[in-house]
Amino acid sequence: MREGTASHTARSVAAHRLEYARVEAAYGDPAADDALTSDVADGLTPAHNRMHEYLKARTAFFDRVVVTALDRGVSQVVIGGAGYDGRAFRYAKQGVRWFEVDHPATQADKLERIARLGLDAAHIAFIAADFTADPVAVPLREAGLDQARPAVFIFEGVAVYLERPVIERILAEFRAVTAPGAALAISVSTGAPSPTRAAFQRRVAELGEPARSVLTPAETSALLSAAGWEVRPASDRQESAGLLLARATTPDQEQARPAPAPRRAP
Repeated sequence: MREGTASHTARSVAAHRLEYARVEAAYGDPAADDALTSDVADGLTPAHNRMHEYLKARTAFFDRVVVTALDRGVSQVVIGGAGYDGRAFRYAKQGVRWFEVDHPATQADKLERIARLGLDAAHIAFIAADFTADPVAVPLREAGLDQARPAVFIFEGVAVYLERPVIERILAEFRAVTAPGAALAISVSTGAPSPTRAAFQRRVAELGEPARSVLTPAETSALLSAAGWEVRPASDRQESAGLLLARATTPDQEQARPAPAPRRAP
């Protein structure tokens, strides 16, 4: 994204989400999420194309992950690259702490909107970080993340804009601040080159947010494994869409993991 500017793609996602039915829960404040999303999307009209349908499926996938985790008693949610995600309002639940990590420019714009709309964000810790340069493990601990308690990590719509070494580093830092068995939900860009993909890549590049990583399922599994996460079985549809759920590995799994092959000299 361009230095000092909020993410345009994050605003575009907000415009799409206004048109989706969301996973319901017995707690939370959907009206607060809708107010923030409407404010963000003001003036934007989403196109009803393949991307619209993909974002609909992606939104439902991550909604279900969050609601399932909270219903099972998870008390901490970390959203990496949060953008204008309003789940911390929509699924606010007593005793649950939310941690939003995002680029300083986008997060500053979001905080201004939250304050102007009068939304209660006392249950959310906001951590400003540029993933390409800033560490996240220590700031998460300093913000109160307790690695001895259950947590779920959300990494939605972010990986495609990062180089692979950056993705691996961030996911490894997430693993460093949580216990074995913690959940990570991630979306990655998959599939062969196509006119639709090429058009998307041109569009986001023009906005200053170029796509940098396209990963096969095998590459994604290897990357997650190197960062301390084990991919869980997924349906063919979810795998083809790059919507994956992983678990933080145990020490035994870490020891059993094969050492990476040495890199060839250039």
